[in-house]
Amino acid sequence: MYPDLYLMRHGQTEWNAEGRMQGRLDSPLTQLGIAQAQAQNRLIRGVEATCYASTLGRARQTAQIVFGDRPYQLDDRLVEISIGAFSGMLYSDLVAAKPGVFQMPGLGWYDHAPGGEGFAGLTARVRDFLDSLTGPALIVTHGITLRMMRMLAMGWDMSRFEDLPQYQGAVQVIRDGQHEIWREDG
Repeated sequence: MYPDLYLMRHGQTEWNAEGRMQGRLDSPLTQLGIAQAQAQNRLIRGVEATCYASTLGRARQTAQIVFGDRPYQLDDRLVEISIGAFSGMLYSDLVAAKPGVFQMPGLGWYDHAPGGEGFAGLTARVRDFLDSLTGPALIVTHGITLRMMRMLAMGWDMSRFEDLPQYQGAVQVIRDGQHEIWREDG
């Protein structure tokens, strides 16, 4: 059983708004993304935990807003899944160019991105990070990495990878194997 986890996806980026796949590439937060990070800052007030963030720019930009004056640690194990050759491309262009890959159920295409990390690599590094925790943790990371973190923390298998909703501007809390979402709008 892992300690309490307070998981946050980075705020919306310019590429998120465009439908462009980031992977390990970066684009800055939009004004909405900044507002989402400010909401996360308000939601975590009073939570006592060690703070962590991915080393990628969009997560660091979010963490600076979310954590404010709190110290936080950057950790490479929290970066987004690598999507290799798909990085920087519009999702709509990828679907048109590689229909076979994108006909897989749900998010299965992440495991088939040319030159990408795949779910096995992501699982190993996220598990390594979680196993290193010694107490409650506030974590700013990325969409697919956050999904994997929830899966591992809750003891679920990959068949449930897409089961839980995910929001920018929210805090996803995993406590005693249970999941809840904190949002300002309910």
